[in-house]
Amino acid sequence: MLKEKGFYKGINFGGWLSQCDYSKEHLDTFITEADFEAVSKWGIDHIRIPFDYNIVERDCGNYIEEGFAYLDNAFRLCRKYGLNLLLDLHKTAGFSFDYYSENESGFFENEKYQERFCMLWEEIARRYGSFHENIAFELLNEVTDKAFIDSWNSIVRRVIPRIRKYAPDTLIFVGSYHNNAADTVQFLDKPFDSNVVYNMHCYEPLKFTHQGAYWTNDIIPEERVAFEDSGCTADYFEKLFSTAIAKAEEFGAELYCGEYGVIDVVDADSTIKWYSTINSVLEKHGIGRAAWTYKKMDFGITDSRLDGVRDVLLKLI
Repeated sequence: MLKEKGFYKGINFGGWLSQCDYSKEHLDTFITEADFEAVSKWGIDHIRIPFDYNIVERDCGNYIEEGFAYLDNAFRLCRKYGLNLLLDLHKTAGFSFDYYSENESGFFENEKYQERFCMLWEEIARRYGSFHENIAFELLNEVTDKAFIDSWNSIVRRVIPRIRKYAPDTLIFVGSYHNNAADTVQFLDKPFDSNVVYNMHCYEPLKFTHQGAYWTNDIIPEERVAFEDSGCTADYFEKLFSTAIAKAEEFGAELYCGEYGVIDVVDADSTIKWYSTINSVLEKHGIGRAAWTYKKMDFGITDSRLDGVRDVLLKLI
């Protein structure tokens, strides 16, 4: 279904409307029409755009038309260049996957935050639900703690019917805890309907894809791991994805990998080996995906380090 609906091979525009300084200069220049045009030649079918709630919503609950204008323009450019658009709410009032730099907490315990979340998704659905052939929704990026999963399942059950009032046919992507880990998809509820997609992220083995990372306590920044020593094989990914695949098959649902990639510390040849390995398993099981990320953010596919291998890489995303 994801291949037929045009959400099978994609790229993230990370760092544009999320994980940024929110300045007008940044919002106006980080991604431009030239970038949409460029990726349209890559053989992909969609762009995943992370955006934060404060781009489109004030603390008082009023909506920001200047913020929605960025999403409107992104959709206009996607249509111009033959691409679909996945709108990913990367941060909501009261929650961010990023414990270290965002001051957001309380969402999974706070009724007011949860109602605000539902109202925001109703507004997004009201604006974009009629474009269900070209726009999909991702409810929330990377639920973190295992302790949140029961609350999260309850919130999903609550918000989707409200979205469906305005967007009855829109694809809705739902991920699980441990930052959308593949092995936690199994703990999500049965999909609300046939247009709900199970979503996972994959940066495994983390010691390889995130070596040198300074923002997570799971990595010692000074350590380096060669691809050959990482344990990364097709069998590794088969096992990693097995419970997610089984969960999707149980309910006849689609499975999607909304983020995957390799940090810029890793050399180009090893990056290709990793992408080739994971791609073989994604393709085997028909799993849609969007690589992280288009530029900068420590994972940029357009960064100069990949100049010599980019043509090969683009065949693997």
